[in-house]
Amino acid sequence: MTISNPSPSLYNEDLAPAQERKWGAFSIFNVWTSDVHSLWGYYLAASLFLLCGSFINFVIAIGIGSLVIFFLMSLVGNAGVKTGVPFPVLARASFGTFGANAPALVRAVVACFWYGAQTAAASGAIVALLIRNESMLAFHQNSHMLSHSTLEVICFVVVWALQLLIIQRGMETVRKFQDMAGPAVWVMMLVLAVYLVIKAGTFSFGAEIPRDVLLEKTKDAGIPGEPGSFPALAAVAATWITYFAALYLNFCDFSRYAKDTKTLRKGNLWGLPINLIAFCLVAGVTTTAAFTVYGEVLLHPEAISAKFDSWFLALLAALTFAVATLGINVVANFVSPAFDFSNVFPRQISFKRGGYIAALIALVLYPFAPWETGAAHFVNFIGSTMGPIFGIMMVDYYLIRKGELNVAALYQENGEFRFQNGWHTNAFIAFVIGALFSSILPTFTSILPDWWATYGWFFGVGIGGVVYYVLRMSARGSAVGATS
Repeated sequence: MTISNPSPSLYNEDLAPAQERKWGAFSIFNVWTSDVHSLWGYYLAASLFLLCGSFINFVIAIGIGSLVIFFLMSLVGNAGVKTGVPFPVLARASFGTFGANAPALVRAVVACFWYGAQTAAASGAIVALLIRNESMLAFHQNSHMLSHSTLEVICFVVVWALQLLIIQRGMETVRKFQDMAGPAVWVMMLVLAVYLVIKAGTFSFGAEIPRDVLLEKTKDAGIPGEPGSFPALAAVAATWITYFAALYLNFCDFSRYAKDTKTLRKGNLWGLPINLIAFCLVAGVTTTAAFTVYGEVLLHPEAISAKFDSWFLALLAALTFAVATLGINVVANFVSPAFDFSNVFPRQISFKRGGYIAALIALVLYPFAPWETGAAHFVNFIGSTMGPIFGIMMVDYYLIRKGELNVAALYQENGEFRFQNGWHTNAFIAFVIGALFSSILPTFTSILPDWWATYGWFFGVGIGGVVYYVLRMSARGSAVGATS
């Protein structure tokens, strides 16, 4: 679609509807391999495995969670295919032409946090390899700066800089990189699992980690209930769903390049429930085998590979995990803020400049390392902030507009989506109320029960979406009454 006479404050070539749609099912599939197959993804899967208490429980909880993820991603993905617009532009339909900058900036800030977390994880894999050398180990232990070892800082900056090279040529380069990174980590994950199973001398899902070890390792996870209990399993599924909260918003940044909805559905089917479950199974097998071999629970794959007898295998693992983590950072945490920051100032900020801003913020955050906390805590807090936005956008697109959107009006200051001077009051009322219950009250007060924060994203989606629907229907009813 070509947009005629768009408002300069709402349009640039990067924000325009996608003209070339070359992404096939394999590229969509690799959006998910790049997003999931990272050190953080493995760490979360391994942590959740411990909380399930048994392999069967793990399959059930992760399986249900993965099916829900597939459904939710299909909702926003189909909107991207049909309209061809990125997330911040789609948000204009519900939040207003200028009001959409608010949810875009929320998503961008979240991406900056994750950008730093994933970069730190990738650099950690390199550090784990280097300290196998005695001189490097001594340097790592004795030299410090910015609240980290100097070696960690150097590795972080190097990995941080390498990511900037990937996006120099735009989204097509991103697609080619993810098509390489996703399968590469699958191969390395299988090598890691096979190596440990052979060394353990057994391939048995029944090799359970002792319960006292499970209790010790999961006591600070922020998940209610003992490992294996129903509350724990429900929380595992919820945390797994919440892990993807950021991409529920901006998956249309990628799906808009898909050839059609059939292609999207095929890529999502293989990339989400099938791939997610398989990846988690490998993480579970690896965790139990590593416990058998080393006598301790190792949740980080780089910590496992660092124990390899073979230096070459350890090198291969470190490089593969680093590349995989770069893949998720580019896909999930560079593309989104690049579009989001560009949406705020289309005339001044291009896709590339928006991405550079995100990378710079992640670099500034590194000394404070806000991501160095329990996996479940971090995921649930970060994800809960975006629940109300997702609820409002999906209610607006599917229930209010029935999947029909005037795309051209999304680029007009004085068009259909101007609302109140470019801001939609109803959307912001719904967002504030949703955010109050999804993140503000659970995080900063003790008014709500402890388990509430685990499901914060869901409360945000439900409350934000319902409030928005009621306000919209009330406004529509008032308008009809005024004209009758």
